[in-house]
Amino acid sequence: MTWLITGGAGYIGAHVVRAMREADEEVVVYDDLSTGIAGRVPEGVPLVEGSTLDGELLSRTLTGHGITGVVHLAAKKQVGESVDRPLHYYRENVEGLRVLLSAVTEAQVPSFVFSSSAAVYGMPDVDLVTERTPCVPMSPYGETKLAGEWLVRATGRATGQSTACLRYFNVAGAAAPELADVGVFNLVPMVFEKLTDAAAPRIFGDDYPTPDGTCVRDYIHVVDLAEAHVAAARRLKASPGTDLTLNIGRGEGVSVREMIDRINALTGYDRHPVVTERRAGDPARVVASADRIATELGWKARHDIDDMISSAWEGWLRRHPEATAS
Repeated sequence: MTWLITGGAGYIGAHVVRAMREADEEVVVYDDLSTGIAGRVPEGVPLVEGSTLDGELLSRTLTGHGITGVVHLAAKKQVGESVDRPLHYYRENVEGLRVLLSAVTEAQVPSFVFSSSAAVYGMPDVDLVTERTPCVPMSPYGETKLAGEWLVRATGRATGQSTACLRYFNVAGAAAPELADVGVFNLVPMVFEKLTDAAAPRIFGDDYPTPDGTCVRDYIHVVDLAEAHVAAARRLKASPGTDLTLNIGRGEGVSVREMIDRINALTGYDRHPVVTERRAGDPARVVASADRIATELGWKARHDIDDMISSAWEGWLRRHPEATAS
């Protein structure tokens, strides 16, 4: 098969491309390069620069490259920005997906893997979030991901496409320094930035109903995440008509304070965090149940928190050599 990876020049997308190639799958990257980096695309992998809103280019790409499966990662993904620009997020994430699915259906592509998010759950009041936990997203970003799932499943039922909606939890780490996340939107790079700037890392609230009062999250190494995509893609290829919705996490919660302590220890810093006010909409605990993906795909995360932090730090130092602790 030949897989089209939309957003394949992005942080997660580049890792999916790498994992698919290591699994001897043929890939083509489709990316508008608004946040993706062309240099992440391996030599020999075709790169088509374009938007998912461009139906004509998508159709030419699907037919011209003989695409037989799609992994759709291209999307806008910043929660705060989505609150400020909801129309932009619905256009890019929902309308872009509709246009892509239309082209995919016309080209009779049989398999479709959709990049979703734990943001679809909102503020779940459960110890472990299962795929049956009610979805009550709290941001336009989360809403677009849930609407995307609905659209993918409905299209699959109507056309016979095999589909998988993969709900990511908190992604961190890197397979190689040059593939590390260049954005500073998640906890790990946010702490790295503070350490580099000789500032104290921030904790947004320490009065949550958790063991140390700080928020608890489930972190997944991007390499494990990419391997889950390979497993899902192969399942769809082998089982026509499949309809999967799966969490991708480790099933283990780590608090913000614990993460900052590990980051200090592994980077050689000793900078105590400061506590500021809670951020609106932050749930106390969001930890995945990873049982279903283990049953359906035989997949289980292999990397731990230290792997995530250490590999992410190597990538950070590649771009910020001044950050080395003295």
